[in-house]
Amino acid sequence: MTSSTSAFWDFPYTSQRMPLLAANVVSTSQPLASAAGLLMLARGGNAVDAALAMAMTLTVVEPCMNGIGGDAFAILWDGKQMHGLNASGRAPRKWTPEYFSKYAAMPLRGWDSVTVPGTVSAWRALSDRFGTIPFAELMAPALRYAREGYMVSPTVHRQWQAQVAELSPQPGYREAFAPQGRAPLPGEHFICPGQANTLARIAASKGDDFYHGELAKAIADHARNTGGLLDEVDLAAHQADWVEPIAVRYRDVMLHEIGPNGQGIGALMALGMLQHLDLRAAGLDTALSQHLQIEAMKLAFADLHEYVADPAAMREVNVTDLLNTDYLAQRAKLIDPDRAAPARAGSPHNGGTVYLTAADKNGMMISFIQSNFKGFGSGVVVPNTGIALQNRGWGFNLKPGHPNQVAPGKRPSHTIIPGFLTRNDAPLMSFGVMGGSMQAQGHVQVAVRVADHGQNPQVASDAPRWRVMDDNHGVAVEWNFSPEAIEGLIQRGHPVKVSPRFDTEFGCAQMAMKTEHGYIAASDHRKDGYPVGF
Repeated sequence: MTSSTSAFWDFPYTSQRMPLLAANVVSTSQPLASAAGLLMLARGGNAVDAALAMAMTLTVVEPCMNGIGGDAFAILWDGKQMHGLNASGRAPRKWTPEYFSKYAAMPLRGWDSVTVPGTVSAWRALSDRFGTIPFAELMAPALRYAREGYMVSPTVHRQWQAQVAELSPQPGYREAFAPQGRAPLPGEHFICPGQANTLARIAASKGDDFYHGELAKAIADHARNTGGLLDEVDLAAHQADWVEPIAVRYRDVMLHEIGPNGQGIGALMALGMLQHLDLRAAGLDTALSQHLQIEAMKLAFADLHEYVADPAAMREVNVTDLLNTDYLAQRAKLIDPDRAAPARAGSPHNGGTVYLTAADKNGMMISFIQSNFKGFGSGVVVPNTGIALQNRGWGFNLKPGHPNQVAPGKRPSHTIIPGFLTRNDAPLMSFGVMGGSMQAQGHVQVAVRVADHGQNPQVASDAPRWRVMDDNHGVAVEWNFSPEAIEGLIQRGHPVKVSPRFDTEFGCAQMAMKTEHGYIAASDHRKDGYPVGF
């Protein structure tokens, strides 16, 4: 299902990576986690078993980017059909608009940013429905690193240290993750004693203890003692939901995403606009090609911020409206090839994350992502558990009547999204590009490179990226972006910032592309990970 032309195997970008070709593959941002997935495949497990072992391990060996107290989403090809899982948590039932009236904006840290964690429920749901290895055995690699420790890599140290000063005042953070007042140094051996006991309880109860047992009580007690509203009732009410992914066609591929409350619809809207523009003719890595993608992304973000929320709250404008072909064609007409323009929401007809992938010889492919959001999340850590709680509540807003206004039991607008490409109704590639608002943008850039330019997964990952900033106006580009393209963007009116080489704001991709005899797996050079397989 991949190109046989020599161009597909060209590697034009600066990178130290080559793709892996194998019948069974896994890819994560951290080698110890990749090894955990490979171990499950070698034992006869399937792609879901591998993905879960990797996800569990990542909460231990890369805690600065995800954790036990975060959220998760997945898209799965079971060998015959596609499934989606939304395991994001909801607001505590005491989170009323009146409670938040004391704030000018949603808090970024602390208890008033903590929604119910969904990651553990994702592990259980996937294992129950598709796993073949007993749940407790999937936890073995994570438990080993939690009990015996691991050596911290330079990349993880750098991301960890950047958060310590801000998060140390939060309840429980310093004791668990900065006991010496700093992040562990590169090569330093780190153990978080509470994590081992927590993971053991989750393993033994298949996650029930987290939502109904002693761990749930520990979370709720910590909230009561330190000013939080989350309690046992909120935790017990949580459930992960199996959902139908949403999709748009772009050239000869279909991009599939989890629908709202996730931002994946933003990638779909942008590609739906770009479908009406000729990016192939615009050229590879040119200023025009990048400009057209940036402008489409800005328009998509404008709509996303105006309309996207928990689907139960999207009463005036829904998913069908936002993905309407005629509407996206009209939005595409707003894109001037010669000039950047302010992006405003349209009027549709009313009607700090880890990503991993695994694919096996029987055709099962999984695209999985989990996150605490801003690095460690809220900064709140439950004593003696190693549970760092997410800050997904920051995804709400305080605008009265807005579909994403904070409310009890509601899911906030969410950034983490797994991606999946199909071609001719058959699986082509499971992939993701972790990194806040970069994720939808990364999905667009990868899809364009695969569909318009026929690039292989490693090259699509290696290519320098752009990022529309959170003001939906400025643009950041990576250090190795073409000078000609930078100048062309500036001439079109984009405020462009060139980022330093090791800037982590451009996401990290992992990919597995189906081929006739197996898979081509790739891992982003921007982090420590690599693909492995056999």
